[in-house]
Amino acid sequence: MSASERRAEIMRILVGRRKCYLSDLAQELGVSKRTIQRDVQTLVLQYPLESIHGNGGGIRLADWYHPHRNILSQEQIRTLRELSSYADEQQKKIVQQIISAYGTNTYCSVWKTKE
Repeated sequence: MSASERRAEIMRILVGRRKCYLSDLAQELGVSKRTIQRDVQTLVLQYPLESIHGNGGGIRLADWYHPHRNILSQEQIRTLRELSSYADEQQKKIVQQIISAYGTNTYCSVWKTKE
């Protein structure tokens, strides 16, 4: 998983959970806690993230920020694109509409998938 994919996954997790410990994110994503800290430093420039201080530490989304919750993961997007290669033109159009609507976080265009 690339750094941009990992950061998108962190945001997807936070949209669902609202807050998370850094150590939990590190374990789930198979990277070090320090890697998650660097990712958070990058994400905080584009998203309203707040630090949770104290034992364990963590991050949370600002209370006022409620993006669309149905954001597809990179793996889900890849699978939809693979399946669409077997579809007719109308089905391909529908799959692309689904990816456009749910495949990115519309708060920031950085998360748009590569074609």
